[in-house]
Amino acid sequence: MSLSSVQSTLSTLKSCQADIGACMDMVSDVALGIVEAQGMDNSPALKKLEEMILECSRLDREINYFVESVDEKTAQVRREPPEAMFHLRNSVKERFTELTAGVTDADLQRHSKVVAFRDSVRKYAMQAGQTAAENEEELDEDIAVTQSQTNFICPLTQVKMVNPVKNKKCVHHYDQEAVLEMIKAKHKNKKKFRCPKVGCGNADVQRSDLELDLLMKRMIQNHKRQSGKT
Repeated sequence: MSLSSVQSTLSTLKSCQADIGACMDMVSDVALGIVEAQGMDNSPALKKLEEMILECSRLDREINYFVESVDEKTAQVRREPPEAMFHLRNSVKERFTELTAGVTDADLQRHSKVVAFRDSVRKYAMQAGQTAAENEEELDEDIAVTQSQTNFICPLTQVKMVNPVKNKKCVHHYDQEAVLEMIKAKHKNKKKFRCPKVGCGNADVQRSDLELDLLMKRMIQNHKRQSGKT
């Protein structure tokens, strides 16, 4: 086993990890569709989806631990005689076993996408419940107020967002593609990216600060459908 082959394997794993993250977002989006259709957050279908997202959380955590194990042990091998490479596989396996042994269900429950899944489902169910309790005239007025108060426009592109992401630090929203391109461009020039929202004091927006806001995305989609009917 060579260090170059190890790095190639890690690159493949990280690509798989990105796919897992996308899968978790899809599961959450399907869950919101179920809540929208049924108006509740405790159906058997939602329970199954929650189990799926928890399993994805476990896979994501295991990949993180495997990458950590490999990075730690390869760094150690580089400081040792060449024959140490023959023991790299077992060393990584032992370290990975140590790390994963400490993973509990509570750890998986705290995964950011699991938390976002539950929060989005809960909020959307509350919204659906409030809608069902109102009559048609009140509903139309309520939708109009909600839509006028909700800003669907990206502060970067000045057009309606397609994949809105929320900044966990300042809670402002941007379109995913636009903000990631801007962060990349700023970092390439060794500069910090300031939140473009007027009046925001967040002067250093990082990629890790951003999370896909599925609830906002569905609101935008619903608004688009409503607009198409008028």
